[in-house]
Amino acid sequence: MLNKTIVRLGAPLAVGALALAGCGDGGSGGGGGGGAVKIAFQGPLSGDNVQLGQNMENGVKLAIDQANASGDFDFEVEYFAADDQGLPDKAPTAAQSAISEGVVAVVGPAFSGSADAAGEYYAEAGIPAVSSSATRPDLTTKGYDSFLRAVPNDSAQGAGMATYLSGSADVEKVVVVDDKTDYGVGLADVAEKSLKEAGLEVVRQSVPQKTPDYSAAARNVVGEKADALIYAGYYEDAGPFATKLSEAGFEGIRMSGDGSRDMQFVELAGDAANGWLLTCPCTDPTQEEATKKFAEDYEAAYNQPPGTYSAESFDVANMIIEQIAETGGADSDGGKLLEALRGVEYKGITKEFSFDDSGDFTNQTIYLYEVKDREIGYRGSVDKLSAR
Repeated sequence: MLNKTIVRLGAPLAVGALALAGCGDGGSGGGGGGGAVKIAFQGPLSGDNVQLGQNMENGVKLAIDQANASGDFDFEVEYFAADDQGLPDKAPTAAQSAISEGVVAVVGPAFSGSADAAGEYYAEAGIPAVSSSATRPDLTTKGYDSFLRAVPNDSAQGAGMATYLSGSADVEKVVVVDDKTDYGVGLADVAEKSLKEAGLEVVRQSVPQKTPDYSAAARNVVGEKADALIYAGYYEDAGPFATKLSEAGFEGIRMSGDGSRDMQFVELAGDAANGWLLTCPCTDPTQEEATKKFAEDYEAAYNQPPGTYSAESFDVANMIIEQIAETGGADSDGGKLLEALRGVEYKGITKEFSFDDSGDFTNQTIYLYEVKDREIGYRGSVDKLSAR
């Protein structure tokens, strides 16, 4: 069924021990003498969405550094970076590079389009790919047997947007704008469907990613005289779009998803970002008691606070490391590890992780953030806020 050729090379020799926490390559010294295993992160480590990728990569590297330093394991964990720039056409090469390096598991791919493009490579190689951020709903229905989604999908996020807006006073009409990417279209489809089911009028528009000037798109939104807007896309486009919406005089509720929940959105939009609501399947690790130690460790290692999906990626990496230990340590392989992960019940710092028969995450909680005074503030779960 899976017929793309995978380039395989011999596994490289283990690299030397690296410095603890924040080391540029990840994978530090410590651990026992029982051999080494390698874990990859696949995501945008260059290109337009590099900040989202670095948020996750740093969480993975911190988990590896702490595991190696703990002395709890009789194997060393090494890190491999598989940069796909967040682009589907780069994803197969990134996946093949990880496979050729002899990784036993991958955190990622980070973006939905890349997860789709790389899914069959990891499946054919029998390597678990556990994404902490790829949210397009159909990814777990395509036969990629080694793909697991450790995050609520866009069915939950789009429904969460609709739940919040339908419970808001005076919201009767919503404009939903997608950026024509796999992620944006998928999120917008669910939001549109959920809004209509809630009895709201919906106008759907599409504005391609990397549009040079968002003035016309902003005027189109204002012309609809809607009470709210949902933008389904990434921060590098949400920023200039927000600026043009402000200039055009849009006064309704403005909302976007996890692709925009990053301080880069605020930096790009400036004061126009104020008032935007941002949904995310991710919690704020600086606000929750269970994640504050992680947030402190992260900032000490990387001289910046954790960002979107940093803590979730830390959890996924730790879950993988624990299951490697349970399935033979340095003698573990992708098949044993995948079986263990499919049946896992793992309590992380952000949430409890388990998967259904399709590989989807069983916890569907969505969180809401609001930009005030050029800061992204945490408001809590959508369900609790909507029940007010």
